[in-house]
Amino acid sequence: MSGNEPDNAEPKSVIRTTDDEARRLAKGLIRSARFGALAVLDAKTAAPLASRVATATDLDGTPVILTSTLSGHTAGILANPVCSLLMGEPGKGDPLAHPRISLFCNAVKIDRESENHVRLRRRYLARHPKAELYADFGDFSFFRMELSGASLNGGFGKAFELTTDDLVVPIADVGSWAAMDSGASVHMNDDHKDAIKLYAEVLCHSEAANWRLACLDPEGLDLVAGDRVARLWFKTPLEIPDQVRAELVSLAQEARAGSS
Repeated sequence: MSGNEPDNAEPKSVIRTTDDEARRLAKGLIRSARFGALAVLDAKTAAPLASRVATATDLDGTPVILTSTLSGHTAGILANPVCSLLMGEPGKGDPLAHPRISLFCNAVKIDRESENHVRLRRRYLARHPKAELYADFGDFSFFRMELSGASLNGGFGKAFELTTDDLVVPIADVGSWAAMDSGASVHMNDDHKDAIKLYAEVLCHSEAANWRLACLDPEGLDLVAGDRVARLWFKTPLEIPDQVRAELVSLAQEARAGSS
């Protein structure tokens, strides 16, 4: 302690003020994640249990997982739905220098007969098509990992505490957005592969590959090519599904201009 500090000085907080850059980083980590580390309390022993789970997102940005009742982490969240989900894949070099986010969640099991199940199944399988082999087995269920907050580490010295409002985009008419997402994704993949290629390679600066459009939401779209994921953000969040077509056209024009 320096001579200029009083004995009762409050320790300096390492938490930065949350800004739009932090919110975008946090949402990007969640939207682009292929998997995460799920931390639960073991149903039998109450000991901490961490498991790797494949992830997708709902329209509003809420993470989604698909798990079997045969797994210990499913028993854990059924006994106590309060859990945590760590996302953020390390790159080259020091893994602690790369951004990651710890999400504080409440796991909500999705009824197979609900519209939520139809929507989440489509979005999950668009990200993980091989899961179609077992997604409809009786012992498998989808869970929405509803968010109560998060701890974002953007790298050394870049710590943030985020709220639900920082992470989730409000959607008034989920049904209309779900119908748009499903229909537009099929249409783009069938009829506009050239635009998708430009989105990925020009606007997302991703390597050439057989890219396809997996999902759309009010803030952007997710592109996938095998194990690779690219997130493309709209210039501003959209309010209604009818705005999506014009935004996709605008992005295609921007990409074509950038490729010439």
